[in-house]
Amino acid sequence: MRHSLEVRFAIDHPTAAGHFPGNPIIPGAVLLDEVLLAVAGASSGERSIIRSAKFLQPVRPGDALVIRWEPESNGLAKFECRLLDPERLALIGTVQLEATAR
Repeated sequence: MRHSLEVRFAIDHPTAAGHFPGNPIIPGAVLLDEVLLAVAGASSGERSIIRSAKFLQPVRPGDALVIRWEPESNGLAKFECRLLDPERLALIGTVQLEATAR
C-alpha cells in the first residue's frame, strides 16, 4: 500500500534564517525528520530509521513537498519527496521499520 503526505514549509520557517543567509534552504535534517514523522505516523507500533538518503534538489521556504513511501515485506520502505511547483524530485531514500515494544 502506497502512502503520501503533503508538507508545506512556511516562508518564514525558523531554520531558513541561518541556513543560508541570502539563499535560504530547508536543512536536510528537517526534511529527513518530516519523512520519519510521516512514515512513523502511518505505521502505528513501529519506529522508523533512515537507512539511505540522497538529496537531489534544494527545498526552500514557501515550498510544498509531497512525501510518498511504500512499505515492503522486508521491513524497509522506499520513499521519495517531490516539490510541487514545478514538480521536481528533491529527495529519495530508504527507511527501516522496526516494531516497538509495548
